[in-house]
Amino acid sequence: MRVLKPLLVPLACLVLLAPMARASSTGDCAGCHRKQASSQPLTLMAHATVLPGANPVLASHQKLTIRKGAYTYSVQTRGDDSTYSVTDGVDTLTLPIRWSLGAQAQTWVLERDGKFYESLMSYYPSIDGLDITTGDDSIVPTNLVQAMGRELSPSDTRSCFQCHATNAVAGGKLALESMKPGVACEHCHLGATAHAQDAAAADFESAPPKLKDLTSEDLSNFCGQCHRTWETVVRNRLRGEANVRFQPYRLANSKCFNGADPRISCIACHDPHVDVVRGTAPYDAKCLACHATSTQTTTKATSEGRACPVAKSNCASCHMPKVNLPSGHLRFTDHQIRIVRPGEPYPN
Repeated sequence: MRVLKPLLVPLACLVLLAPMARASSTGDCAGCHRKQASSQPLTLMAHATVLPGANPVLASHQKLTIRKGAYTYSVQTRGDDSTYSVTDGVDTLTLPIRWSLGAQAQTWVLERDGKFYESLMSYYPSIDGLDITTGDDSIVPTNLVQAMGRELSPSDTRSCFQCHATNAVAGGKLALESMKPGVACEHCHLGATAHAQDAAAADFESAPPKLKDLTSEDLSNFCGQCHRTWETVVRNRLRGEANVRFQPYRLANSKCFNGADPRISCIACHDPHVDVVRGTAPYDAKCLACHATSTQTTTKATSEGRACPVAKSNCASCHMPKVNLPSGHLRFTDHQIRIVRPGEPYPN
């Protein structure tokens, strides 16, 4: 039985993650967890939020412009300050960029009159320029405020910062004064800061639970709080290629997914303390942990998975295809493991 843990997060807030400068998130944990504290600040998640003065994308693109319909957009950077502007040729609305979500691809959270907005334009490295923010394609603005961006509800705002930053929400309320940019230790290991203080006094009883002890089903729900759970995608009817971004949902759709089998959990293939491993060959051992090769005997050690009759390497290149989002600017590995046949429709 699936555990319902839905978290509704703005569409763009889940995809625009990439590495950049070092985060300051692991200092208290480094005394005991030196290896993780050394590598985690360089990961994608550690830089899910970028603050002014630490944004190499904007620093290297001091002026970005695009015209969409009746509106012209401009993102300009001078020193450590960046602004986001939209004009209809008569009036202009300009706001400071305080929160950048992502490092290579970026969406900006803007604030105006006490309200938060998701910028209608985002930066995409695949085109080295601006275009409509993923998920906002259907918006047809009729005034400057609408053209600036999509207004975020209080719930969406909390969810956006809660996933992209650490300590941004306290007691169910937005707490930007305590926010740390990016995903730090405390984000996933609740109580890590208090535990580090206790450990300094040789008290180790407050150690957070080990996530590796969770079942594959529970890990999928845990990671799905930001990457979208199976239930969240189904409940919100997020159909089509756009849901390729939601790895827990896609993985759960795999015929081989077993919520009690640790060999197919999120952390069986991905160590969240290091950057994502690129390429397909490094994952072969993970596939062969379940699927016997033609020279192996299918036993409990190799599971019930059949040997692939086509190849013994680069398994993911065939069984986990790359899928472009409708905009064409972003590409994701499909975690719905399957036999992919040419010309078949995208499986939901």
